[in-house]
Amino acid sequence: MDKIRILTCTSLFDGHDASINIMRRVLQEKGVEIIHLGHNRSANEIVEAAIEEDVQGIAITSYQGGHVEFFSYVKKLLDKAGYSHIKIVGGGGGTILPKEAKWLESIGISKIYLPSDGLVMGIDGMIKQVVSICSFPLKPYTKKTLPPLSIQKLIDPRILSRQITLLQNSSLKITTKKLATKKVSSSKSLSKLNNIPIIGVTGTGGAGKSTVVDRLVQYFVQCNPTKTIAVISVDPSKRKTGGALLGDRIRMNSIHHPNVFMRSLATRSDMQSIAHSMDGVIELCKMAGFDCILIETAGVGQNDATIVDYVTVPVYIMTPEFGAPTQLEKINMIDYAHIIGINKFDRAGGLDALRDVRKQYNRSHHLFNATTNSSPVFGTMAAHYSDPGMQAMYNALVQNINTIHDAGLKQIDNPLIYHENKIIAPTIPNKRLGYLNEIIEVIHANNDWINQQKQLVSKWYCLSKSMEDPLLSKNVTFQKVNKALEASIDKEVKNLVI
Repeated sequence: MDKIRILTCTSLFDGHDASINIMRRVLQEKGVEIIHLGHNRSANEIVEAAIEEDVQGIAITSYQGGHVEFFSYVKKLLDKAGYSHIKIVGGGGGTILPKEAKWLESIGISKIYLPSDGLVMGIDGMIKQVVSICSFPLKPYTKKTLPPLSIQKLIDPRILSRQITLLQNSSLKITTKKLATKKVSSSKSLSKLNNIPIIGVTGTGGAGKSTVVDRLVQYFVQCNPTKTIAVISVDPSKRKTGGALLGDRIRMNSIHHPNVFMRSLATRSDMQSIAHSMDGVIELCKMAGFDCILIETAGVGQNDATIVDYVTVPVYIMTPEFGAPTQLEKINMIDYAHIIGINKFDRAGGLDALRDVRKQYNRSHHLFNATTNSSPVFGTMAAHYSDPGMQAMYNALVQNINTIHDAGLKQIDNPLIYHENKIIAPTIPNKRLGYLNEIIEVIHANNDWINQQKQLVSKWYCLSKSMEDPLLSKNVTFQKVNKALEASIDKEVKNLVI
């Protein structure tokens, strides 16, 4: 059976993602491949992702009040692009009125879930219905059946995205013999087609590979405005359920560009970090006319070097927390990587990690006479805008690609000076990354103090008024309690009420 792919997100100006997170997790348990965009996503971003990811459904939560306009605009953009087959489901709690839900469903929105639906069906019942709505096969596209593309892209992604879907579902077969005899456009010879740079970014889970890829794409389109790039990101499928969370788009902001195509793939196996159809996906991207292909694998362990069988320029991303230096001798990718990035370099032990990885790289590549800084190992902080380490790594990557492929890619003209010993202090120090929690704790403590003072002042006031009676004013117990209350009230508070 073909896999169901559903895109999940919240609407623009909506940061309430608790509901959509619950829904996507239950959908994954039902075996659905989820392409998650996160919160605060515009209609154009949603439609662009839906086309490139070739999903059967879009699930949106909207609590910001503009749901009628938002859902109808998403539907309009999909219809205009020839994607009226995509099912749209949504919800917004009590924000969406029953009459609004009815109107949205009348214009083609498949289902708007109301609080009453949750009471009757429950979460599991609603999810089963969503799966049922989105359970339908996708058929091949031809250019004749598609209207003009409504989004700005140098290369139309619609036929390519459908071909990748059919390939993953085993409905499309690609052989080397067929590709060799297939027509190639006059602008590119077959030899040039086979010389397209294929970058492979791999590394441990949580190393920040998606953020690194986002920065590489950003620099690529800035330095090479006439070149196109296809980004293929792979995430693992769950062995137990068959579902997958394809969440790399959350971290990528540079992909929303006419020169960029992005596709998320699930491994559909728990035994590998690469999608089973990667060979065919690469060939399809070549035939589509992209100038460069970048593949990001799922998180890998020490022994995994699968990516080197598919790419021409392997890149390994890691963090300073790899354990003892002897652990580096177990990492296969250090033997094969053309470029190594130690991301999150501002963490403790960054400089020591850089030194140890460089030594191991030189040993693995038999560069025994190499100088300390000559090896292509860089300390990077990809989450920081204009990070000198990332810029130095990108320029080294481009130089490597041009040496292998003679691709003529351009480097960053005036990169920031890279000194690994000088780490630019972040705006928020690492020790203060939880500063918002500290602020919340202070506010809660302050509110508790205010409530306490209010109660004390109220009691003091009532007792003071009671002691205005001559019979009570001389009561020793009343006098002691009054003094105790007055002493416990803050001086500034007492000045306000006197």
